[in-house]
Amino acid sequence: MVNSSYDGSDGQVSVDVSESAKRSHKDNNNADLQDHLVIFDTTLRDGEQAPGISLDPQEKLEIAEQLARLGVDYIEAGFPVSSQGDFDSVQAIARSIHGPAICGLSRTHVSDVDRCYEALRDADKSRIHVFISTSPEHMEYMLKMSPEQVLREVHTGVARAKEHLEDVEFSPQDATRTSVDFLFEVLNEAVLQGATTLNIPDTVGYGIPWDFGQLISRIRREIPGDYIISTHCHNDLGLATANSLAGVQSGARQVEVCINGIGERAGNAALEEVVMAVNIRSDQFPTVSTGINTEELARTSRLVSRLTGYPVQYNKAIVGRNAFAHEAGIHQHGVLSDRRTYEIIDAATVGQQGSQIVLGKHSGRHAFIDSLEKMGIHAHGDVINQAFRRFKDLADRKVEITEADLEAIIAEEIGMDVEEGYVLESLEVSGGTEGAARAKVVLSRSGSNQEATSEGNGMIDAACKAIEAATSTGAELAGFNVSSVTGGIDALGDVVIQLKSDNIKVSGKGVSTDVVEASARAYLAAVNRLIRAKNRTTHDYSTLTADTGP
Repeated sequence: MVNSSYDGSDGQVSVDVSESAKRSHKDNNNADLQDHLVIFDTTLRDGEQAPGISLDPQEKLEIAEQLARLGVDYIEAGFPVSSQGDFDSVQAIARSIHGPAICGLSRTHVSDVDRCYEALRDADKSRIHVFISTSPEHMEYMLKMSPEQVLREVHTGVARAKEHLEDVEFSPQDATRTSVDFLFEVLNEAVLQGATTLNIPDTVGYGIPWDFGQLISRIRREIPGDYIISTHCHNDLGLATANSLAGVQSGARQVEVCINGIGERAGNAALEEVVMAVNIRSDQFPTVSTGINTEELARTSRLVSRLTGYPVQYNKAIVGRNAFAHEAGIHQHGVLSDRRTYEIIDAATVGQQGSQIVLGKHSGRHAFIDSLEKMGIHAHGDVINQAFRRFKDLADRKVEITEADLEAIIAEEIGMDVEEGYVLESLEVSGGTEGAARAKVVLSRSGSNQEATSEGNGMIDAACKAIEAATSTGAELAGFNVSSVTGGIDALGDVVIQLKSDNIKVSGKGVSTDVVEASARAYLAAVNRLIRAKNRTTHDYSTLTADTGP
């Protein structure tokens, strides 16, 4: 065993979370109090690491604002040392968002910790989240460190974070494949140096609920100090939510989650699933509560889906389109008699009720802005001007415009609000069953227009090829998805396109009642993101490509 004999603080600190959530070693077995379950949202950090997601600073801020309305306790805003863009986004969120504490991720390197603190220093409440890998696989093949070296890194990194902030979280990456003896030494050292949250990452989704729950229980029993235990579960075996709940039942009082369960590989534990499981099964979690405004869940899900370009599967629990749909006759009969026969959740409690805001072609700018404000969307400047023009254009094609339509328009305009980006000025297409389809596009950028024409295998293909001819990105199509925003033959088509070039993968989204136009808008949005990604200035931290967090 590694000798853990470093001098450290006693770990007795004050953290800005519910006192009933902070369980000291001596009262870990006292379950009489109502415990606050800390909801730590990592959509903007771990969620954004999913392939093809590349959010602009404004998009990140929009999501952060919605997360604040949702009522999360912590927003992990990013990994400040990874790039200048990530630093700027974390700093902007720290300066603008009030309510949740803002967290930044950091490796144990002192320079990383200092950079993280610099991004967070203007926040009302902030936390530094320090991590290092502890499994044999990670230490040998990725870190190329011995256990002794890792333990020294924990000592140095956590102690440095503690010099900056009282609220410090520590994560032993790949904890579920780490030997228990070494894991406990590392956790003990983190507490000695002042960590106030011990996060247990199931980094590769290796955990099984009963086994993971037992690990959390052992940590509570055997690691002395005043800290909160947290879970961070990945979904490689489809068990991220189950493992998180097993952790909560065993005493964890923080869960690290993502909206819609997005994230690397198969994703992370889904915020909406964990929260509603705790709410609905109070018999299993009688002393646990969250501060989440569940009526904002569906809206948050839609916003994240549209800005990331990751569609929500129809049968997704809580927020999927079919979550409250019934087709079988017996089910329909039961629900018509009493919804409780086949629904354990009232759809209204998660924001899944029908849209209440309806606008039309006679609605003016004031009504448009007022509707957005009531939805909790506070756009301004060029975004609101362009969105209003899109709204008036849509109103000429569609009899009624719903809340979901407005959200889609705003989400697209935020995504297109990129400095020096291309703007679609006009699109003409022709095609049919005879002959090749043709498209002509006019794009504007920096005050000048660029025009191109192309033929294709259908009008969508022709339109996208014309945009490629005008922009010359050399990108290849990596994915195409089309769905409808609402029902009806005049519904907005919601198209997501993924492009790949030079090992960079990005997504773009477009909406229109014309699916060809929506596809062109999505392709152009992806082009703008690709150009921005290629021009983005990054610091030269070579190890970050393999070491991106719990």
